[in-house]
Amino acid sequence: MAGARDLRSLVASADLPPGTLIDRTMLGRWHAPLLWRADSPAGPDAWERMLPVRDGTGLWPVLLGRDGRGTRVEDDLLPGAVPGADGAEAADGAVDAGDVLARWWAEHTARGPAGDAEALRPYGARWPGPAPPAAEAGDPDAAAAGVARSLVAHGTLRDPRIALVPARHSGEVPTAIGWTGTLACGDGAAPFGAVLRSWEERFGIRVVALELDVLHLSVPSPPRDLAEALPLAAEHFAFCPAVVRQGPGTLARYAEKWLIGRDHWSFWWD
Repeated sequence: MAGARDLRSLVASADLPPGTLIDRTMLGRWHAPLLWRADSPAGPDAWERMLPVRDGTGLWPVLLGRDGRGTRVEDDLLPGAVPGADGAEAADGAVDAGDVLARWWAEHTARGPAGDAEALRPYGARWPGPAPPAAEAGDPDAAAAGVARSLVAHGTLRDPRIALVPARHSGEVPTAIGWTGTLACGDGAAPFGAVLRSWEERFGIRVVALELDVLHLSVPSPPRDLAEALPLAAEHFAFCPAVVRQGPGTLARYAEKWLIGRDHWSFWWD
């Protein structure tokens, strides 16, 4: 893995457009740069164009957006401010993704609105356990490049910039930079990092883009039918109940509309 202390030399060694090393956080300057960010807006192929740089340096590409008030992701970082914020705790196995998801499922169903049991059929309050790995192994980078292209071309991200992050895996990017998008839920960074790493291992996800409180992932081999999609929908509900409660309303409809054949997963916390 490229450590933060190596970021300056790695960036200097790569063929990159004009950019800026970011070391500022919500609590002041960090002891080393957290990421490199391009100065100009990203084009649709910006993520894909960084793959040779990733392969040569170990730095992971990610698109960063801003909100309607002009606040950028990199203006709102809190590395080290919450347990596991450097990603190491989750990456080293100190946090088990299955245990995290089971705990979140129990918490969300216990304090959910009336009718949750019906909305979460066929599981109700019973945690079904982790979904099995994808049946097919697609190309994670090709899927990520396609999702990135769509996010930029369709204007989903406001003023997107491509960034490079020192992380061991794509799933560690949010915790590596201290992304604060999940803080509204009241949990630390390590549990989310553990789940992302597990999804990377089981489904080949890539962290493609970050907004202030929205996470965009790509998946190379989406579920092919409802039987494959439902256990995965349960994990998504545990990870971010808003995708069901503020979306289709039931686990089954979410699985049908947003998981079967879909290579783009998005989550939001507000």
